[in-house]
Amino acid sequence: MLFDFHQGQFRASAFQFKLGRRASDKACLMKRLLNNRGIIFHSNPKCYNLYATCKEFSSVSNGSSSELDGEAASFVDAGNREDLRKMEGAIVRVDDVCRILRSGPWGPALENALSALDEKPQPELVIGVLKRLKDVNLAINYFRWAERKTNHAHSQEAYNSLLMVMASSKRFNNLEQILEEMSLAGCGPSNNTCVELVESFVKSRMLREAFGLIQTMRKFKFRPAFSAYTTLIGALAGVHEPDLALTLFHEMQEIGYEVNVHLFTTLVRVFAREGRVDAALSLLDEMKSNSFDADIVLYNVCIDCFGKVGKVDMAWKFFHEMKAQGLVPDDVTYTSMIGVLCKANRLDEAVELFEQMELNRKVPCAYAYNTMIMGYGSAGKFAEAYKLLERQKEKGCIPSVIAYNCILTCLGKKGRVDEASRIFEAMKKDAVPNLSTYNIFIDMLCKAGKLEAAFEIRDAMERAGLFPNVLTVNIMVDRLCKAQKLDEACSIFEGMNSKGCTPDAVTFCSLIDGLGRQGRVDDAYKLYERMLDADQIPNAVVYTSLIRSFFKCGRKEDGHKIYKEMVCRGCSPDLTLFNTYMDCVFKAGETEKGRALFEEIKARGFVPDVRSYSILIHGLVKAGLARETYELFYVMKEQGCVLDTLAYNSVIDGFCKSGKVNKAYQLLEEMKGNGHAPTVVTYGSVIDGLAKIDRLDEAYMLFEEAKSTGIELNVVVYSSLIDGFGKVGRIDEAYLIMEELMQKGLTPNVYTWNCLLDALVKAEEINEAIVCFQSMKDLKCTPNVITYSILINGLCRVRKFNKAFVFWQEMQKQGLYPSVITYTTMISGLAKAGNIAEANKLFERFKMNGGVPDSASYNSIIEGLSNADRAMDAYTIFEETRLKGCNIYTKTCIVLLDALHKAECLEQAAIVGAVLRETAKSQHASRSL
Repeated sequence: MLFDFHQGQFRASAFQFKLGRRASDKACLMKRLLNNRGIIFHSNPKCYNLYATCKEFSSVSNGSSSELDGEAASFVDAGNREDLRKMEGAIVRVDDVCRILRSGPWGPALENALSALDEKPQPELVIGVLKRLKDVNLAINYFRWAERKTNHAHSQEAYNSLLMVMASSKRFNNLEQILEEMSLAGCGPSNNTCVELVESFVKSRMLREAFGLIQTMRKFKFRPAFSAYTTLIGALAGVHEPDLALTLFHEMQEIGYEVNVHLFTTLVRVFAREGRVDAALSLLDEMKSNSFDADIVLYNVCIDCFGKVGKVDMAWKFFHEMKAQGLVPDDVTYTSMIGVLCKANRLDEAVELFEQMELNRKVPCAYAYNTMIMGYGSAGKFAEAYKLLERQKEKGCIPSVIAYNCILTCLGKKGRVDEASRIFEAMKKDAVPNLSTYNIFIDMLCKAGKLEAAFEIRDAMERAGLFPNVLTVNIMVDRLCKAQKLDEACSIFEGMNSKGCTPDAVTFCSLIDGLGRQGRVDDAYKLYERMLDADQIPNAVVYTSLIRSFFKCGRKEDGHKIYKEMVCRGCSPDLTLFNTYMDCVFKAGETEKGRALFEEIKARGFVPDVRSYSILIHGLVKAGLARETYELFYVMKEQGCVLDTLAYNSVIDGFCKSGKVNKAYQLLEEMKGNGHAPTVVTYGSVIDGLAKIDRLDEAYMLFEEAKSTGIELNVVVYSSLIDGFGKVGRIDEAYLIMEELMQKGLTPNVYTWNCLLDALVKAEEINEAIVCFQSMKDLKCTPNVITYSILINGLCRVRKFNKAFVFWQEMQKQGLYPSVITYTTMISGLAKAGNIAEANKLFERFKMNGGVPDSASYNSIIEGLSNADRAMDAYTIFEETRLKGCNIYTKTCIVLLDALHKAECLEQAAIVGAVLRETAKSQHASRSL
């Protein structure tokens, strides 16, 4: 918009004069002065036209304007001098307004100062001030103040000027409100403003917000600028947001913009790189239907992108199609196709194409040579790669450092460090190693554990005048952390500033993860705080590492705090973080929290993957909720999740623990059919499931199958079979399994021994059990509470109460606290042996230690006291039992009733008799039902 004083410009008729040397000099002076004010001065042989543009207020200095000198003033007539004075006055008013706005915070005092300067600011003044302001809040306050003072809606240019302030300051809080007001006022943002806003969003990496801006503009019936669309589509394609880019592309077509091959190329590239082949092909079909002819750039993009996602035949199709369309493949075409073939391990075809490209070619294509060398190296054909280097030299083209870097990279992947050292020295004849060369070599040495050699190469790099960059440091820190050499990693990190190298997010992340994995969680958290102080923004990887580390150290509350802190800081969790967090929560026993996290994954728009389901299923199984896994398995399959070994193991374990052993067996066969080799965990789950339902012959057959496939079976699998055979009384087989276990060099654990002891006790082979117990101790396996409980129970069953009491005392000397079952067994045994004093003492001690006797304990002590003619003591326990709500057995009532009659405690006997009758009635009613 032109700033005018006389209908937009000075009339040519009022500003014509004869040109001469002096006048020309004056014109130059005047032009210079006016241009310094932001006024565009146009000249031609007949006239000088003075235009005031929208820049007059944005480009002037902040100080007050100076007067034109006398010579320039004499150049114009009186009318034009008046116009210039008005213009200078307007500039001074803008200066004055801006000075007031900068004088302090917005408030009544500042508003009064503005009113004193100009009660009703003119539109030109408002526009000029807005173009000077940088603070968007100040701009909005002034904008609203001017609106109130004039009692008129602002002009389109004023609104556009305000939007430009928002764009330059990257502050968009009131953007939608301003656009809505413009819509109501019947005006809209200019194309330039629209583009500036979108570019500002893009530069701030707020691409979704930029997408929202376009949608908001369309909601208010504005037509976003063509360049706004193309800028945002390119930016979205760059961050792999193809769906949003495609939406904008179709919107452009809807509102009448003509799309071009370049836009189609951009979209095809991003969809193909994402592996979404159907969408990319659909775009190509749409392009053809719109009568656009693909150019060589589009064909090259298709060859490269489709090839890189594994669609090699499709890449070949495009290669041949472009030649059929009369397009001659260029170096990029050939090199891309060669690279695709090498990556797909179709080396022979790559070589053939390379030879076709080189045919009759005088100057070798270095890029193609590098690609072919990389292909040979990736295939491990280093002799051919070296020959290609020599062939390149023979053609007069010295191999570049890139070619040698390709070879070094491949040698590193194959672990051929010594050969890489030889090539590293040999390359110096042809090319000077660059920073990437040293980084590749340092990485290779660190991976091979040759840390001293890596440090030597780093020193050599510095001597060559190349100082380690952040990538070098990141490689060394990461590899040292993985080698558990944390002190050396920390030393490199601390020395970065002295080397003029600033750590980035990757550096912090590697070291935080390394410290956390070694249990140095507090050091990891301090480093996280240093990361924040250095204005480095932690990503989901950093928070994942911290959460895992805190949970691993048993500090689950701190782990939860880290997650909350991440959310508060606005960092978006990814699926890996959720999976890790959920796994940690389940392992910490927080089953409901784990379930909630699984639901949060879906609530945040993620699709749970096979690992998510595996963690959930495994967690539920460990929490005793195996029955829920059946439904989850089918949900996972319906979602299209491809089960891996971990998922199969989790589901099979869940099926076995929920009694669906047949289903688990079927899944084991499916797993093998899908090419996933069952592991020791897979076989262990099914063998244990079969053993628990007494299908021992099938379990043993599976056990033999596992051994025949070369799987190293562990103690857990052997223990499952020992337990299964023992429970059904097949002691000899249980012994044979135990013998095989020990012959394999495995050491039975306490669970294994307990399974065998329990089998012997149930078979009443108590002497053999005691021998077995002694063998257990001889093999340095420490008995636990369950071990002693099994033996005490067995000895009491064969009425060897004194021997049982010896084990009771031994257990307590070992610092083991007896369980309720152990107490009950011992109390019952002592009472039956007639040692009622010891039984009663043990009973009272049990209660004093906080134990809660069960029905069996109460009934045992009541019977014991009754048999020892201590009827009233027995009755006291009888009342206590009723008060606690525990069941009193019929036999106990009869024994107590006889003792009370014998002691002539008739009143108490009547109460016991009444209880006995009620018990008999309830039992009769149950049988009737």
